[in-house]
Amino acid sequence: MRQRKFPAQSKSFARVAPLLFVLLALAASLVPVSQARRQTGGRPRRATNATAQKAIAQATPKPTPSKTTAAQSQQTPTPTPSSQTPAGQKPKLQTQPAVEPDAPAQDDSGQTVDPDEVVSIDTNETILHVRVIDRNNKPVNDVRQDEFRVFENNVAQTITSFTREEVPITYGLVVDNSGSLRNQIGQVIEAGKSIISSNKPGDETFVVRFVSSDEIKIMQDFTADRQSLTDALEDMYVEGGQTAIVDAVYLAAEHASERRKNDPVEDKRRRALILVTDGEDRSSFYKTEQLFEALKEEDVQIFVIGFVNELEKDRGFIAKSKRDKAVSLLDKMAKETGGRAFYPNSLSELPDIADQITKDLRTQYVISYIHKAKAAPGEFRPVRVAVADASGREKRIAVTRSGYTAKGGPQQTTAPQSNKPAPPRRQ
Repeated sequence: MRQRKFPAQSKSFARVAPLLFVLLALAASLVPVSQARRQTGGRPRRATNATAQKAIAQATPKPTPSKTTAAQSQQTPTPTPSSQTPAGQKPKLQTQPAVEPDAPAQDDSGQTVDPDEVVSIDTNETILHVRVIDRNNKPVNDVRQDEFRVFENNVAQTITSFTREEVPITYGLVVDNSGSLRNQIGQVIEAGKSIISSNKPGDETFVVRFVSSDEIKIMQDFTADRQSLTDALEDMYVEGGQTAIVDAVYLAAEHASERRKNDPVEDKRRRALILVTDGEDRSSFYKTEQLFEALKEEDVQIFVIGFVNELEKDRGFIAKSKRDKAVSLLDKMAKETGGRAFYPNSLSELPDIADQITKDLRTQYVISYIHKAKAAPGEFRPVRVAVADASGREKRIAVTRSGYTAKGGPQQTTAPQSNKPAPPRRQ
């Protein structure tokens, strides 16, 4: 009987043996993983060969941080301060080598402002750059001073200075170089060249290329040299990454506002940004609320060229569509700062849009007033400008910033200094 059962046991062993070999092989493969866990305090890892990954990492040169790797390292596109830059650091405006800003221009006497000279500044004076348009959004250039009405906190103010002469302009071209503008980047560069070609003596321009929070770079700092600006535009290229529009505008507006700040000669200089983007902010360090609070302190107008047509327009039951969110953000940037937003349906519209932006920058009024009730430091004061109706004339609409945040500090200050940290310098 035993001899008859033995073959049956052999057959059973033959069936089980392969399974035993598989189990032994699996146990052997888990030894490196268990060792790695002990070395790292037992932290669970993803089901991959840790030893092989470590060997590859050691054999492969460490890549230079780029926008693409930063985007891959993010787990979600939700804008959160901790997901942007290493160790939660704030984004910085990077700079290209050998593109330092021009030296400050001289005043009418041919003398530059002494860096150590202390000048008195009347902090009660507010300067407004005002555009006036008709119902068809066409500029109106013949408004007299007595036809303007200025209100601060709904209280009428007395205009102390008025001019409609062209004043020098300091502006930045801030161009989205993310993959969403891949099909438009060539025409965008040409439109930028068209705007630069309209620069007049005294104007200054800087060029910013941006993708993600760690890729916001000055391609050319403040200069009147058109060729240098053109070269900076030509150096732009599309790159993948998590678009950080809010961060780019935040840093560029700060950079523009700091130029010649507290310089009595340049106090009425107009400052602006021309932003080119699709409007979809995917991962900025700064929140939109922080951006608009900062813009209230900086008299910088924002003009927008928004390529939003390729964004998804289907909305959810409650949430806005991507296109609606983009338009809402860009419209608010323009409205709150007294600028203007354009949404081209085709690339053929860009030359005309560039021309309109140039006219809007040139055909503006500069109005100054000393407010009757001094604002406390940090207090926001809403401002409204109206144009009186005239018989036989169409309705005229004044466009300017929505208000300002009062700043504290002494009445006297060194001319080139400011209360904010200076923007990063090129190293």
